[in-house]
Amino acid sequence: MSDRILISRLRVSTFIGLYDEERAREQEVVFSVEIEPAPGAIAAAAAGDDIENTVDYSGAAQMIRAVAASRPRRLLETLAEETATALFALPGIVGLTLQIDKFVLPGADSTSVRIVRRKE
Repeated sequence: MSDRILISRLRVSTFIGLYDEERAREQEVVFSVEIEPAPGAIAAAAAGDDIENTVDYSGAAQMIRAVAASRPRRLLETLAEETATALFALPGIVGLTLQIDKFVLPGADSTSVRIVRRKE
């Protein structure tokens, strides 16, 4: 198994929802992402104690927030795909698993979309 960098339960406000009344106000969604860095990146970063050798998780969190704030969307699936595409623009990411939770379905803790992508 290769190394991973995890961002767990990053809370972000965005305009999202199938119905107009959902998109009329910001909603909190929660992102969790498991980032697969390039092989050897974490070991290289640890050996040199240097962020330049690994994925900057702060930069990844900023990218997630920027994508979520960029425009309203109807579907979590759209937000997930656009976020994954943006994250792959950051250096050193070769794969990711991204989950977004939304809190609107009565009787459920959340509804979620989870995608798994590899950089092409």
